[in-house]
Amino acid sequence: MRHIIIASTSTIHGSGYLDYLLDELTILFKHTKTIVFIPYARPGGVSHDDYTAIVSMAFSKIGKTIKGLHTFENPKEAIKNAEGIFVGGGNTFVLTNQLYKDDLISTLKTVVTNGTPYLGTSAGSNICGLTIKTTNDMPIIYPPSFNALGLVPFNINPHYLDPDTKSKHMGETRETRIKEFHHFNTPPVVGLREGSWLHVNNQNITLKGTLSARIFEYNKPPYEVESGASLNDLK
Repeated sequence: MRHIIIASTSTIHGSGYLDYLLDELTILFKHTKTIVFIPYARPGGVSHDDYTAIVSMAFSKIGKTIKGLHTFENPKEAIKNAEGIFVGGGNTFVLTNQLYKDDLISTLKTVVTNGTPYLGTSAGSNICGLTIKTTNDMPIIYPPSFNALGLVPFNINPHYLDPDTKSKHMGETRETRIKEFHHFNTPPVVGLREGSWLHVNNQNITLKGTLSARIFEYNKPPYEVESGASLNDLK
């Protein structure tokens, strides 16, 4: 029985860290007192301790205690025994590299598949897909593999942005980059806009939030799905 929230971002404009998700997190972690936080993505190079402090403040609003994975002597045992898990945003390559370094990929997948509630935002959402090849992050470090947790049968593109018709920017749009991905890869990609998330309940995957998501499938035109739509057949 899987209980997962895969969110595009931790913060939406005008709100505090995780504020827009707190009602959902109260439900996701309702049987959880302590959540193991994985701070490895380190946005902006923030220290693991400082990142964990930010997360602790947010979760204190719903009565949850946060423990940073970096404080455990045995990270693998900490994941195996976790009541709940949160993987925050930052750089997906840095996150993935450290997960492989600590030999946590298969352990994470196993415990979440077996029912440990999981929240991922941004980089923590990227690793829920089949690979991290559709992240927006710079590859500032080279992980042993781009293969991720495979908790859903497709790839994620968090922070998905639509082309701005008024912009003078001449670089690639997100849609262009995902089409380039499909020149060499066949898995579908879900473009998650800010404030949107996927709710995974056992085998059911549902788009949540107020916005639609953009879906990219190999050899098909991209299309929109509205909030509340099921993504069970996307594979």
